[in-house]
This record gives sequence, structure tokens and C-alpha cells, in this order.
Amino acid sequence: MKSLKESIEKRRSIYAISNQSPISDTELEGLIKFAATHVPSAFNSQSTRLVLLLGDNHKKFWDITKDALRKIVPKEAFAATEQKIDSCFAAGYGTVLYFEDQTVVESLQKDFPLYANNFPVWSQHTSAMHQFAVWNLLEEAGLGATLQHYNPLIDEEVRKTWNLPASWTLIAEMPFGTPVADAGEKTFQPIEDRVKIFK
Repeated sequence: MKSLKESIEKRRSIYAISNQSPISDTELEGLIKFAATHVPSAFNSQSTRLVLLLGDNHKKFWDITKDALRKIVPKEAFAATEQKIDSCFAAGYGTVLYFEDQTVVESLQKDFPLYANNFPVWSQHTSAMHQFAVWNLLEEAGLGATLQHYNPLIDEEVRKTWNLPASWTLIAEMPFGTPVADAGEKTFQPIEDRVKIFK
């Protein structure tokens, strides 16, 4: 099993994925529930909502995305858009959808008016931590993933299709599957420009 540091180091945006998984659906469900249970949130708000789409539901999601894009992408450019979705995202094993429940955010704004302007920002922080945690858990399990943002274009149809509450705001989408090719080389800016240490 990889250490946390190894998982963070190896986690990359993997676009070449297959519709296979080295772990069972039950284990995948366990990873998602683990993240939802243990990832921190401001004021312990637990505002993040996670949706795991597998099988036909995964494919349906990317069909919805293509249908929405077809309405706004110029006809001559849509073939490239469709090819990217079909070969990079829909080709995977599943997709994790990340939502934030606005009823929780609004309740905190009401209960703690001094911090009202901060709660929407902290909600985004909470979502980001869930995204990072799930991404690393998938990496540790031998799965590759990317993080996509086709929201808010698809929000209404997604909520309608899976009967999700209107208060759930879609933040990001994470298609995943078994990697079939490595990510390209990653470059790093000088660490001295990014980290300052004072003793």
C-alpha cells in the first residue's frame, strides 16, 4: 500500500483511462463514504455532497454533458469536443460528482452573521478538500482520474435526472478508470518562490 506522501506525489491528471477498475464497486463506495465521513469542513458543516455514478449512470452523465455542449459549441468544433469526452471521460469506469448543499451554507450564514460572507468561500474550501482526498484515494487504489468543470451548464439536467435536491450546487466532476497511459512530465516552479520558512 502506498503511503500518503506517495499517493500525493503520484496523483496526476490521467486522461487515458479504461472502463475497468482494480477494485470492486463496494470498495469504491467505501472510498467515497470514507471521504464524506472524515474530510474536514468549516464549523464541521459537512456541506459536501458526493454522487458516485457507475455503469449506465456514468455513461448517461457524459451524454447529458455532450447534449448541453452541442447547444453552445459551434457545429464545426463539436466533433473535437465529442471526441475528447468520449475518449477521455466517458471511456472511464465511473464519475464522482461534487456538490455543495446551499441549505447548510445559508443556515450557517443565519446562525453566525459575523462570518456570513465567509461561508460560501469556506464551502468551496470544503469541496476542494473532498476532491483532493477522493483523488488520492482513487490513486492509492490504482485508478486514474481528472477533475472537470462542466457546471453550471449541466446542473439542472443532472439534478433532474438523478432526483437531487435543488439546493445542491454542482462544483466539479471527476471521471476515473484504470490508467492505460501515463501522464506527461510535470514541471515545478522553484520551491523557494513558493514556500517561505521563518525560524
